[in-house]
Amino acid sequence: MIDLRPRRHVRLSLSLLLAVAAAGLVAGCTNNSGSEQSSNLVKGKQLFVQKCGSCHILARAGSKGVTGPNLDAAFAAARQENWGDDGVRGVVYGQILYPNPNTAMPANLVTGKDAADVAAYVSTVASKPGKDVGLLASAVAPAGGGKPAIEKGGILSIAADPNGQLLYVETTAQATAGPLEVQMPNQSGVDHNIVIEGTPIKSPIIKKGVSKAKGTLKPGSFVYYCSVPGHRQAGMVGKLKVR
Repeated sequence: MIDLRPRRHVRLSLSLLLAVAAAGLVAGCTNNSGSEQSSNLVKGKQLFVQKCGSCHILARAGSKGVTGPNLDAAFAAARQENWGDDGVRGVVYGQILYPNPNTAMPANLVTGKDAADVAAYVSTVASKPGKDVGLLASAVAPAGGGKPAIEKGGILSIAADPNGQLLYVETTAQATAGPLEVQMPNQSGVDHNIVIEGTPIKSPIIKKGVSKAKGTLKPGSFVYYCSVPGHRQAGMVGKLKVR
């Protein structure tokens, strides 16, 4: 989780300035280890969505995390003050390398070339209007638009998005009234579970594997969602029809 908050001026701490300078990413440096020219923006977008999107809003990445700063808002003043992509990239890269210990952002979230790729992508799109085009537009497969999940033999499988987006692969589901086991495959590495509102069905929160819960449902319409803070609000929710 990048430690930037919306404000009139984005202030850099001394430690962050040192980190950026050491990385050679501020404008005018000759070390281009984090430069856009040497970075893979497609991979940077994929890694951002997988590793960072569950915490941050970044419109052009389609991420809707709410536990960390909104990166578009955070860099709005930087754009107005003409920092350029190099300046924004330096801040992001420095925060990845040296996260604030007082925030929830873990160390080594991405490292090496991956960190440079993420910083380059964020600097290319943060607080910029429009949508990604070309290869960037298809870098992350959309979730939530698949066919309805259908209960089979008393088991209903609804998968968390494998790319780390705060979405289920299936946003609608159908089941037969009676005993039901709900399974939520999660390969994203992001904490998720599934709850059917108004019922006892609530699966455990997991990062990897298949989260399961059982219950008995009567005919009707139900909402299912992820109970990790902020995930339902970000769009990890769906509708279940029980017949």
